[in-house]
Amino acid sequence: MIVVSAASGSLGRLVIDQLLSRVPADRVAVAVRDPAAVADLADRGVGVSRGDYDDPASLRTAFDGAQRLLLISSPVLAPADRIRQHLAAVDAARTVGVGAVAYTSFLGADRGAGGMTEAHHATEQAVLRSGLPWTVLRHPFYSEAFLGASLASAVDSGVLSDPTGGRGLNTAFRSDLAEAAAQVLTGGDQHLGRGYDFTGPLWTYPQLAHSIERVRGTAVVLREESEQAPGAMGWLHGLVRSGALELQTGDLQEVLGHPPTSLDQAVARLVAPAASP
Repeated sequence: MIVVSAASGSLGRLVIDQLLSRVPADRVAVAVRDPAAVADLADRGVGVSRGDYDDPASLRTAFDGAQRLLLISSPVLAPADRIRQHLAAVDAARTVGVGAVAYTSFLGADRGAGGMTEAHHATEQAVLRSGLPWTVLRHPFYSEAFLGASLASAVDSGVLSDPTGGRGLNTAFRSDLAEAAAQVLTGGDQHLGRGYDFTGPLWTYPQLAHSIERVRGTAVVLREESEQAPGAMGWLHGLVRSGALELQTGDLQEVLGHPPTSLDQAVARLVAPAASP
């Protein structure tokens, strides 16, 4: 049995779709806080159990019998709460003796516990201490966080604002990361004991402007944005400008067995060609 925790989110549902293309539905189960939210998965033959990160007993029940467990990180962002939840999940997996656990971590979490990697670092360490066979899947930022609003604005206005100073982004699409997780969960023992640093193909906003032009067949003006956006996006753009998102590895392509989604492919999927006059 393959069990996926926190499976009601965007990544989890994509993982389930990938698993169902590889194995029978009766070999797949989900552990979710609210089983009613995934009634559609039950209709597809997937086993559904209540598995609440704040209720360790429910996790033990949901994980019992799992040959493979995908522990998707909690949506709770406060580090102390997230660490408590994750450690409860790892302890539940150890207590019931799951066959192996794969954890969706974040790039850099193996190198230290500062900032946004604090909870991921603590969880990785707990997985290693558990004695369970393990795989760590370190994710980059999702491409969707950058491309959605940028694409829509550029298509509507013909102007693409570049808040990154032209620096590279190693983001990856959830669909590729979900496929990689499914490969790990169904690929036997070859992935055990591996810590993968997943990155997508490096891309820049100038390249994005050219890609939109190729797909749309209309000109796009690139405008450098000097003022920092408010909130989380401003913080993300600052990271990009510092070069912090330019790390590249071949791990995602290795696990997928094919290149990750390219910028041109992504734009072609997300932006319809301009109508002919």
